[in-house]
Amino acid sequence: MIELDVEVAEGRTLHVYDTAPARSELLPVLWHHGTPSLGSPPEPLFAAADRLGLRWVSFDRPGYGRSAVAPGRTVASVAADTAAVADALGIGRFAVMGYSGGGTYALGCAAVLGDRVRAVLSLAGIAPYGADGLDWFAGMIPSGVAALGTAAAGREVRAALEEADFAYDCEFTAADLAFFEGPWSWLGKVSEPALAAGPYGQIDDDVSYTHAWGCDPGTISAPVLLLHGTADRVIPASHGTWLAAHCPTAELRLHTDASHFTIAGHAEEGLDWLGRQL
Repeated sequence: MIELDVEVAEGRTLHVYDTAPARSELLPVLWHHGTPSLGSPPEPLFAAADRLGLRWVSFDRPGYGRSAVAPGRTVASVAADTAAVADALGIGRFAVMGYSGGGTYALGCAAVLGDRVRAVLSLAGIAPYGADGLDWFAGMIPSGVAALGTAAAGREVRAALEEADFAYDCEFTAADLAFFEGPWSWLGKVSEPALAAGPYGQIDDDVSYTHAWGCDPGTISAPVLLLHGTADRVIPASHGTWLAAHCPTAELRLHTDASHFTIAGHAEEGLDWLGRQL
């Protein structure tokens, strides 16, 4: 895997990862990481990607790792950044995959970039804030309500919460902790250093989730697979259900008793689906 910096809009740079830069015959999948995290592509899926002939490309979203902060960024602007990265690497069409908030950005790519996106795989993605027919905070852990509720009030309000030494509690279960003993311990490796450059990667993620996306998931024409766990209390499964009902090309697979974290154990199933679409 190589790492490089790519210049995008407004002279900003994004730190980019590419697992197979010399393998143009492989099918590119643009990975969108969760919140908070670095953008390094998902190591637990490398063997499956090799089996399917896939190439991972990804980047640290603005404010994370070595990517410049972009105040006011939206789901749609991250889609534009994705296109700029693909352009810089000489990639035309590609699939997108994301976990947690990254699932939302993957959907945004498909909504903004149209036919350039061949297929979408979203694990535990977030539905638009204020969506009709969705009680957005219902079933969400208190830390999530606090972080996202303040983000809905604006970037400065969310930043003030961070400055008050707010501590996000994921409320890990015994099943989550056992899951982290396996290959997906990788999630800790990319989340723990994510805020070393400062808090604004996470703050701007939260603000983008709770403000206008700048695009409509209902316009997506690419095939979409949504994976969600029924025991998810970070992003409740009702978000996946709403997205499935409002994305005309979407299929929803609900996994009984899977949490926000253990749903990653079903990612290879989703990757097999993605490979078939490509």
